[in-house]
Amino acid sequence: MKYGFFSGILWGLDTVILGIGLAMAPYAGTAAAAAFASIVGSFLHDAFCAIWLFGYMALKGRLKDTVAALKTRSGKVVVLGALLGGPIGMTGYVIAISNIGAAYTAIISAFYPAVGAFLSYVLLKERMTKGQIVALCAALLGVMAMGYLSAGSSEMANAPLGLFGAALTVIGWGSEAVLCAWGMKDDSVDNETALQIRETTSALVYGIVALPIFGAWGFASAAIPSVATGFIALSGLAGATSYLFYYKGISTIGAAKAMALNISYSAWAVVFGFLLLDIVPTIPSVVCCVVILVGTILAATDWNELFGVGSTNCLSD
Repeated sequence: MKYGFFSGILWGLDTVILGIGLAMAPYAGTAAAAAFASIVGSFLHDAFCAIWLFGYMALKGRLKDTVAALKTRSGKVVVLGALLGGPIGMTGYVIAISNIGAAYTAIISAFYPAVGAFLSYVLLKERMTKGQIVALCAALLGVMAMGYLSAGSSEMANAPLGLFGAALTVIGWGSEAVLCAWGMKDDSVDNETALQIRETTSALVYGIVALPIFGAWGFASAAIPSVATGFIALSGLAGATSYLFYYKGISTIGAAKAMALNISYSAWAVVFGFLLLDIVPTIPSVVCCVVILVGTILAATDWNELFGVGSTNCLSD
């Protein structure tokens, strides 16, 4: 459980640092920034994650293992998971925010762990007790409430397109962990090689496909040599480390429980916002944080060990 827990903490840190970078020029304050900052920020974030991971794997002498894993069927499944979780899921997220607003996007996208838990049950035969499912639902409600409280009101530009984008996000993010977990069942693909495949694939597809589609390469080229991009690079380091814990969690406790712990980042982002930016959370936000943290821990924990013999049996079939 500790791997999923640390992945949530570090992703919360990643979120805050990335937010600092994207609030600075040239990613804010202009019409071009409003149009391109989100997609370019997503590309640079995954690109820096891939660079940090390349250095990590090179230091361990494991680059050849990643190349070997990529040639296997399981490695190709991880590539598919990377496409769904990275460019497809994140592009859907950007489309949704642009068309139905951040508040509604946050609420809808919070359902991705539920989709992941369902797919884990169908494809990986991972089971959660009734109590764990209730705890996951409580955590999801906390995430939804947190997203709505932080995003404020939303104006809808194109509701059908925005809902389509949000659906892509939920399916993409929910599928990623399940497909990667399936790929990591093969001995030729472990959590580290799977992650390097994931981040490298995502960064390349962003750069080769997504940015040209959005016409964002011009903005990206001008934005890269800036102090703000340094913050994005730093967030990429936190993100790469978070992903290392996340993928280790997927391989040890399963996709559904790892996802349940990972969404605790919403609460940790509030904590780091207070520590790094002096943003004092409101009482409702604190309540949401407590609900999220308690819910995610209970969703991923063996209740029999946590509460004593017999507790799980009372809440399961």
